[in-house]
Amino acid sequence: MFESLVAAPPDPILGLNEAFQRETNPRKINLGVGVYKDGRGRTPVLECVKQAERLLLEREETKSYLGIEGRHDFTGLLQPLLFGSTHAAEFAARVAAVQTPGGTGALRVAADFIKQMFPQAQLWISKPTWANHPSLFEAAGLPVREYAYFDAASSSLNFSAMKHDLSQLRAGDVVLLHGCCHNPTGVDPTPEQWQAIGQQLTASGALPLIDFAYQGFGDGLDEDAAGLRSILAQCREALICSSYSKNFGLYCERVGALVAVTRSAVTAETVLSQIKRAIRTNYSNPPSHGAAVVATVLADPKLTALWHQELAAMRDRINETRALFVDAIQATGVTRDFSFIRRQRGMFSFTGLTGEQVDQLRDKQAIYMVRSGRINVAGITAENVGRLAEAIADVL
Repeated sequence: MFESLVAAPPDPILGLNEAFQRETNPRKINLGVGVYKDGRGRTPVLECVKQAERLLLEREETKSYLGIEGRHDFTGLLQPLLFGSTHAAEFAARVAAVQTPGGTGALRVAADFIKQMFPQAQLWISKPTWANHPSLFEAAGLPVREYAYFDAASSSLNFSAMKHDLSQLRAGDVVLLHGCCHNPTGVDPTPEQWQAIGQQLTASGALPLIDFAYQGFGDGLDEDAAGLRSILAQCREALICSSYSKNFGLYCERVGALVAVTRSAVTAETVLSQIKRAIRTNYSNPPSHGAAVVATVLADPKLTALWHQELAAMRDRINETRALFVDAIQATGVTRDFSFIRRQRGMFSFTGLTGEQVDQLRDKQAIYMVRSGRINVAGITAENVGRLAEAIADVL
């Protein structure tokens, strides 16, 4: 049977990372895979994580299976991060929350839940979006449609086109929104635009599905949750896929959650039962360690304060690197305006480079980025920014 198979194409992001690992040029630069890197190009283990793991080593008494929904201390402690400390209690009664293997696991469980419970639903995604979104939802059997989002000419949100496309929503459709630090563009709606989006979803009867993977990497934990909270202020129901792999640096531990906001406690129990059913036929139950680390940090005020400090340092480095990159390109004499990169938020940015230019950077300079021209800003360091800017000037 296997002899008839044809090799699948490499993943556009993870496959790029594999190619980078094979690259022999000692000056190679990886701007593809979306992981945070410090000024020395490393993905560090946070000190708050190390301290939490020491506590777990002393306290842990079993490696038995978790329940289908995962750790309750984890899913309870994350809710103030999502809803705000003053509003978490009012949401708690009508929330169904489960731990998942990363944000991707949450998205896949959400996709299976939507397909099983609402088989006529269409799933709307922004154009562009994270490269894995379309494949993930199509694999679950959901029809995927696109709504306009990014204006390449101005490197900004094309909100009028976005509103036009969302006017086609029908009751029962699901709209995927990036809660903050849009991947891949780094462009987010303004507070007024978030409010207008919520109003449009409410009027159409569509369900918001919020991919919330980078909280804290934009402007701050509460600031980055403003869009999500604006949507929830208007939409009584929503699905939230949140990741803690990024803002805790727990990439290989795969820490995420799927949170369903419903209209009542009774409905929340019903929704939870169906989500648990989708999990059971997928991976059965989640791993414990990463969620235990996050719960330990969030339950300890001193560790929480340390996390806030370390997260702020990561955010500041990303924003400072944006300015460093823009200044370095300007110093080469390039006339194209790259100042928009300063205004974007999170780890990602659309550079405006063409696929052919990206190929040249990889083949001639061992600089790896996604062929759409998206870069991971955190992959830029003071050591490599000059060479990167010169190489971009050369292909331009």
